[in-house]
Amino acid sequence: MKVTFEKVHMVSDQRGFVLELLRADDFASQRNAHVVLSLAGVVRGNHYHLRGEETITILGPALVSYRRDERIEEITVPDKEAWRFVFPPGVAHAIKNLSTEPNILVAFNTVEHDPANPDTHKDVLIQAI
Repeated sequence: MKVTFEKVHMVSDQRGFVLELLRADDFASQRNAHVVLSLAGVVRGNHYHLRGEETITILGPALVSYRRDERIEEITVPDKEAWRFVFPPGVAHAIKNLSTEPNILVAFNTVEHDPANPDTHKDVLIQAI
């Protein structure tokens, strides 16, 4: 399987914005959801999942890196845009906040979080500061 990504439609006005984090067909397979607030310059991820498929929606600006075969691919999520990424099992991924402000990502996984038997395995794609 390959990594997929797309810009997510956002509706915004003077109050803020609204967006859909998942496609309707994807809800039934999800077993974990978490919200991550990253401070300026922080790197998240630097891992892959052995069994779970992870869907992440990121509010930019952010740098998303993932391992494709032996290469590392990089995609920049522009400021004030939201992008959705789907990482199949075994695909290492990392996200760096490129803003001077905190940014948000919301992640869903097809495997339940089990601290006694973690599904994540370290693979450094972006060096932390």
